[in-house]
Amino acid sequence: MDNVKEQERAQLHSTIWKIAEDLRGSVDGWDFKSYVLGILFYRYISENITNYINQGEWDAGDTDFDYASILDEDAEEIRDDMVTTKGFFILPSQLFSNMQKNAQNNGNLNVDLKNIFDAIEGSSKGTEAEKDFAGLFDDLDVTSNKLGSTVIEKNKKLVELLNNIASLQLGNYQDNTIDAFGDAYEYLMGMYASNAGKSGGEYFTPQEVSELLARLTIVGKDSVNKVYDPACGSGSLLLKYAKILGDSKVRNGYYGQEKNPTTYNLCRINMFLHDIGYDKFDIALGDTLINPQHWDDEPFEAIVSNPPYSIKWEGDDNATLINDPRFSPAGVLAPKSKADMAFIMHMLSWLASNGTAAIVCFPGIMYRGGAEKKIRKYLIDNNYIDAVIQLPSNLFFGTSIATNIMVLKKSKEDNNVLFIDASKECVKVTNNNKLTEENITNIIDIYTEYKDKEYAAKVVTTKDVENEDYNLSVTTYVEQEDTREVIDIKVLNKEIKDIVVKEEVLRAEIDKIIAEIEGDNNE
Repeated sequence: MDNVKEQERAQLHSTIWKIAEDLRGSVDGWDFKSYVLGILFYRYISENITNYINQGEWDAGDTDFDYASILDEDAEEIRDDMVTTKGFFILPSQLFSNMQKNAQNNGNLNVDLKNIFDAIEGSSKGTEAEKDFAGLFDDLDVTSNKLGSTVIEKNKKLVELLNNIASLQLGNYQDNTIDAFGDAYEYLMGMYASNAGKSGGEYFTPQEVSELLARLTIVGKDSVNKVYDPACGSGSLLLKYAKILGDSKVRNGYYGQEKNPTTYNLCRINMFLHDIGYDKFDIALGDTLINPQHWDDEPFEAIVSNPPYSIKWEGDDNATLINDPRFSPAGVLAPKSKADMAFIMHMLSWLASNGTAAIVCFPGIMYRGGAEKKIRKYLIDNNYIDAVIQLPSNLFFGTSIATNIMVLKKSKEDNNVLFIDASKECVKVTNNNKLTEENITNIIDIYTEYKDKEYAAKVVTTKDVENEDYNLSVTTYVEQEDTREVIDIKVLNKEIKDIVVKEEVLRAEIDKIIAEIEGDNNE
């Protein structure tokens, strides 16, 4: 395990837990999540613009310059430049550090914070960045009675929030080995399990799984044109490309769509926190299956997704969908009660001819009959499936099932499918399994080599899959290792004979002792 990474995680989780303890009994868990992440975002967006401005002045020779210390009226001179460059603007007096420093003595703290958040959003109005900033702070209501019935109570809670978020010692955000914001989000989901997943099969992708998905799509490449996630959640899958390749190697940006408004806001926030410029991402709000927002941007060279498992959708209740160019090629729609295959068909449709898609799949779609079987037949007959990977169980928060990854390509050089059994590639951490860097590398190596490996991988032809009635379950093709202990009968018989002899000797000794005792008693 990476000790530095785990230390950073432990420190982050400890701080979040402390905040939870401070707010226990006053703020509902689900609302608490929004407050923590919102204030965390406020801190980072403040530090982002401060560091950018300071660096420019330092490079120009003014090494004593500190944006946080100058007057607001002096800062106004660079407002237009900052909005053009960053997409937003924050005055020195509005910075997190300055607000936190004076929070204890600010009787108007809640109102001041609301005005600051409105000002940050307002700074982008009328610009190209407006749609990326609009509504970012909607879930951070600092005037809500959830924080307290009086202004004094509200401000007390806000002071605690600001101080605790300020205590996080994470250094330069870009230098952290963990995705701090994504990790905080994941940890908060775990803290409030009762609320997670209530909006239709939402499960949150561990960062290690996100990395695996991203790496699968870039095998043999050092850059991609555009990356896309049709069910992007908080954006963790998309952002792995910036970590793995570097932002400059994602040439034309990051695209995603999210149905949940709160999570949609979090995704946009996450983009900014990773210093992805407003002109490099396009995150849309809405139902991807019914109302996709990126027709003008497809195709995409890299597609990654962990769509909600077996979520309901309109299916054949909507007569227009069978004519949708995304779904019509298969000649059948995914079942109304299980939209999994609809997501797969959508992603295949928007995949570039030279691209790769890596999709987390519910295992049932690999073997169920009906419409799902017909769609599997379409995928196999047209040679779109490059690999199916079985992951370990208990990797994802909210479900213990052993999920699969389906890897799609449109321009394969052969008619083969690689099945990988990666169910043992994990370590146990508390109650969950987790992929280590070594586990991820092992899986990528097997995929890259694309050949048989005993008990781990099997290359089969599409004809072989057809002969198995289009069953895509990994266990159908990869032989399972017999882990039962091999017993040598000859050795076992000898051990039994030795035991019998020892028993006879022991019995004789016992009989001798008993005879001696009885003799003594007769005297």
